[in-house]
Amino acid sequence: MAIIESSIEINANKDRVWDIVSDIDNEPKFWKGTKETRNISREGNTIIREVTIAFRDQKCDQEVILFPKEKIEVKFTKGIIDGTKIITLTPREEKIKVEVRWDIKLTGMMGMFTGMIKNHIKNGTEQALQNIKNEAERQ
Repeated sequence: MAIIESSIEINANKDRVWDIVSDIDNEPKFWKGTKETRNISREGNTIIREVTIAFRDQKCDQEVILFPKEKIEVKFTKGIIDGTKIITLTPREEKIKVEVRWDIKLTGMMGMFTGMIKNHIKNGTEQALQNIKNEAERQ
């Protein structure tokens, strides 16, 4: 498994940041590795969806659980990626720290390339966090 961690501090209130990160339908706007999302079902704070990722336009199924204003847990349930992505919001004085932790591997024969894509995912995560910060700090 590849563990990828990244974080950023955002000069905005928790509600503003949560509104951006929890709008999972708009994920492709911030996360360039996600090309498209399609929700299959929603029950309470749990969403089952299919995403098309930039890596060879592969489709992955996900279970997304929203813990309002605290964290988002994404579990890859089918497709080329196996594992989780967790986004956590932590208040820090007048800022919000947003942390992302991936614990993933590529499935099947692609598993041998997990290490190679680690830097690509880390760079994409850092770019996504910067995009989220820019949006949240925009007045």
